Amino acid sequence: MIIGIVGLGLIGGSLGLDLKKQGHHVLGVSRRDSTTQRAISMGVVSQASVNMSLLSEAEVVFICTPLGFIIPTLEQLIAHLPTSCVITDVGSVKTPIVKGISPVWENFVGGHPMAGSNDSGIEAARSNLFNDKPYVLTPINTTPTKAIAVIENLISQLGVNIHYCSPEEHDKAVSLISHLPVMASASLIAACEKEPDSQVQTLAQKFASSGFRDTSRVGGGNPELGVMMAKYNREALLMSLQSYRSNLDELVNLIEREDWVSLEQILHSTQEARGKFVE
Repeated sequence: MIIGIVGLGLIGGSLGLDLKKQGHHVLGVSRRDSTTQRAISMGVVSQASVNMSLLSEAEVVFICTPLGFIIPTLEQLIAHLPTSCVITDVGSVKTPIVKGISPVWENFVGGHPMAGSNDSGIEAARSNLFNDKPYVLTPINTTPTKAIAVIENLISQLGVNIHYCSPEEHDKAVSLISHLPVMASASLIAACEKEPDSQVQTLAQKFASSGFRDTSRVGGGNPELGVMMAKYNREALLMSLQSYRSNLDELVNLIEREDWVSLEQILHSTQEARGKFVE
């Protein structure tokens, strides 16, 4: 197929590498000419340009821009595409994206590959980023079944585990396992950074090891992405944060009361529950 990718960062670049390996003709569009040249030299795309007219013959287009640019990108993009073209996105919030695009473009299928890296930009692109990872599709009742089938077929070639749900269900689930951890992790880093005793803070910096590295990783990520999560998934994220705060308050109360038995029961429960979410 002739596949267009708008946004040649980690996700768009990695998609290009894998789809090109499957024999597809991949066209890339980026805001910077330097990125398009780099994408060609890395073998991410077959052709690339800063001009969306490059995609005039695309059969499928993946919009891989930051969340806030997805709808504006589509509005610019559709002037260059045939109405038969199937468009999908990779945004981590689905409700506002699906609501904003579906009335404008019938052949749109909301998507979210649950894969990533601490690195960003075209240089971070790599093969098999999506292999054996969840890839969520969020079609609605007006989404053409043929468009869904086209996206299913393409992403199945990436070795992903395909899941389906409504945009609203997606956003609530992702607020718990992706967006809440960013905010909780950021709060952890802020608490350490705001330690008033400079000697204690210096020691904490020296002592920090794998435990702190694991729990602080997502809080030390891209600030723009964190703000986008909060802005576009505000309602679901607030509910998750309130639930998290309630659980923190419970732990605070148990420790204040020195109720070690109840605290151990909670920690046993969370120890067992973790395996339901990660292997």
